[in-house]
Amino acid sequence: MASINKAIIIGRLGKDPQINTFQNGSKIATFTVATSERWTDKQTGEKKERTEWHNIAVTSPALVTLVEKYLKKGSQAYIEGSFRTREYTDNNGLKRYATEIVVPPYSGNIQLIESKPSGYQPQQSDYPETFDEPASEPTSVSDSYDDMDDDIPF
Repeated sequence: MASINKAIIIGRLGKDPQINTFQNGSKIATFTVATSERWTDKQTGEKKERTEWHNIAVTSPALVTLVEKYLKKGSQAYIEGSFRTREYTDNNGLKRYATEIVVPPYSGNIQLIESKPSGYQPQQSDYPETFDEPASEPTSVSDSYDDMDDDIPF
């Protein structure tokens, strides 16, 4: 039987993405995303919340460009990738492990859901009648060729 390794989350970035460029010119974007779960305690009636932090590593060149241009601390985003655990040695020589969601080329996806800070009050001028940006710079990118059925960038 085949196996599946897929992670899908919607959350807010905890800090601005960090973009690293390698000697060969390729880039990787790393950042953290918070997801929250809310519930009411059945015994006390008290509202409770638990927040999980997810490490994200974007290796898809097109999606690194999207992250670099549009995501910032507080942005809400849809992230689709796979779980990977990597091993590294810390400064004290100890072996450590880190689990992250990797967004690779062709099978990953990132969509900007909302980028305005909380409490933002929109003005009429914030809603242009036409979309002024060129189609080559969409606010939502999927690296899957299956999703490229038309020229609409959203």
